[in-house]
This record gives sequence, structure tokens and C-alpha cells, in this order.
Amino acid sequence: QVQLVESGGGLVQAGGSLRLSCAASGRTFSSYAMGWFRQAPGKEREFVAAISWSGSSNYYADSVKGRFTISRDNAKNTVYLQMNSLQAEDTAVYSCAVIIQGWGSGAKYDYWGQGTQVTVSS
Repeated sequence: QVQLVESGGGLVQAGGSLRLSCAASGRTFSSYAMGWFRQAPGKEREFVAAISWSGSSNYYADSVKGRFTISRDNAKNTVYLQMNSLQAEDTAVYSCAVIIQGWGSGAKYDYWGQGTQVTVSS
């Protein structure tokens, strides 16, 4: 089993940057592909990005492509989401999760973290 803890959220002005971290417990972290999701108030949870277990493959939602970068450090059991050129519509709670089947936005995810709030002021 894997436990996930997100951090790095906060308040930032439009055009700014933040880097989110997702720290995982468990010895098998490096075996899992991982993903980031977000949920804005009153909206459904939305896929943001995914990364393969080795970090060699990434997948992004069209809404963040070219602005966000997902990466991982398996030695630190951590997945990152670098967010640049942030916009007001990026405001949401961001959560990470483990891919247990499939790949990308259509994969099956489990072991969700509690999330970290990102607020972008315009």
C-alpha cells in the first residue's frame, strides 16, 4: 500500500509559478506510474498530468500542456508538478494518485493524497 502527501500549494499572482510535491511512503513507489489531478470549487475532478514509473513517459491535459511539467525522483519517493504561467482558472485543490491500471487520463487511479490548495489571483 502507498500513502501520499502533497505539499507546495499556496497563493500566487497570475503569471507566477509554483512547484507541488507528492511524497510517497512504501518501498514499491518506483514501481508505480503516478498522476496529478485538480478539483476547482463546484467542478468535477480533472486530470492534469501523468508520469511513468521510470519518468521516461509523460502525459498532459491540453489545458496545462506547455505550462506544467511533471517529474519524479524515485530515490526520494517524490513526484513533482512544476506549474508556470499560472492563470486564475488553475485555482483548485491539487491531488496526486497512483495509477493501478492503464495510462493517462483514462487510467484507473487509487491511493489518493489529501490535496494541496493552489490559488491564483488575477
